[in-house]
Amino acid sequence: MSPRVAALLTVAAGVLSTAVPCASQRRTQLDSARVADLLGRLRGADSIVCQLAGNALINPWNLGNLGNPGDEQLATPTPRPMPRPMPMPFAAPPVAMSRPAVRIRLGGLAGWGRYDGSALGAFRAVLSDPSRCVRNVAARVLGRAQASGAYEAFTALLRDQSAGLRETGALGLADLEDERGARPLVDALKDREPAVRAAAAVGLGRLEDATTVGALTGALDDASPLVRRNAVWALGAIETRQVREPLARALKDTDADVRATAAWALGHLEDSAAVAALGDALKDRDAGVRRAAAYALGQLESDRSVALLTAALKDADPDVRQTAAWALGQTESVTAVDGLGASLKDEDVEVRETAAWALGQVESAAAVSALAGALHDREVSVRVAAAWALGQIESTRGVEPLKEAMRDEVQEVRRAAVWALSQIDDPRAEDAVRNAAEGDRIRRPRAPRVRVRP
Repeated sequence: MSPRVAALLTVAAGVLSTAVPCASQRRTQLDSARVADLLGRLRGADSIVCQLAGNALINPWNLGNLGNPGDEQLATPTPRPMPRPMPMPFAAPPVAMSRPAVRIRLGGLAGWGRYDGSALGAFRAVLSDPSRCVRNVAARVLGRAQASGAYEAFTALLRDQSAGLRETGALGLADLEDERGARPLVDALKDREPAVRAAAAVGLGRLEDATTVGALTGALDDASPLVRRNAVWALGAIETRQVREPLARALKDTDADVRATAAWALGHLEDSAAVAALGDALKDRDAGVRRAAAYALGQLESDRSVALLTAALKDADPDVRQTAAWALGQTESVTAVDGLGASLKDEDVEVRETAAWALGQVESAAAVSALAGALHDREVSVRVAAAWALGQIESTRGVEPLKEAMRDEVQEVRRAAVWALSQIDDPRAEDAVRNAAEGDRIRRPRAPRVRVRP
């Protein structure tokens, strides 16, 4: 993190502290005076500070990504989630959690903030503020709060002569998610200002109204890459088969972000008819697009994608290879075993670890030999994953390799081997578990450490 950004984050924390109660307070009402003071601070703040503090006001339980310094990006859901190889040995059972009302976290700062009627009035008063950040924050807060009169205020802004105010109106409607907003947002897709069109596309995606597919498809020819990307995201969010052809066409867009988002959207549809188009995207010149295509194929969970993904295991980019290995695990196809077995010798440790996890997902005894070899990998994480996979497979052929792994120099590996042996119905496995060293015996499950690339 650069010194400038670090300093700005410190300033943002100070700004937020005026609106965020301490952790011991269960409820704090933000009245109009406090909101007006906060917005006044944001008005004169650096753009990054304004965006950070604004994100906390809009979506306090998830501050999101700041993006590049000085770059105010539209708040759209991340279109390319990275795979998480789960579960792993000793993973804790899932715990049901409810989302706190409006929880805020910034470093050690935590608390709850709530807006009363006067506070919403203070936000409404700045909808035409000269500061783009302030008025957009206000619009989004009012939209998410579904404040009285918000729809009328936003549609009025969409008719304003100022492009900035029209953008604010589109953003407000996007967060309001009122079905009445479909028509004005479709009209806004024709606005002369790209920022307005981009915000309108996001709003239409959030409405998930199939009647807007035609308008969004037309936006795929927009001159602005941001508008095209948001239109692609919106089509994927609508989740109807009639968007498959437009999304496949977007896979050939000149912009890599548009193509990657199109790949994500096709995976989101979970329609196996998209396999061929995504297979072509696995040959894209951009590694990010290839990774998104591999992830999407994993989402489809189709046997038809095994050959395509197996070829992607030889991609020059390690992230693509890792995602392809994850996707093959999602297919749970025995035909993926040979390719994944070969990937256990990949030069990249995360590829090898994910390949071992994927073989555990497939649960084929044909993978035992390759996994037994991976129990001697130089990386602890790969050896642990290989032991876990052998436990998932539950083949008696894995007993002797796992018994040998019980002598590994690393306790984490030994415990994984004991756990895996406990899954296998064989007298030799039972004896080994019974005779395991005290420190290596199965204990209460604990949560794994999962690495996720940013």
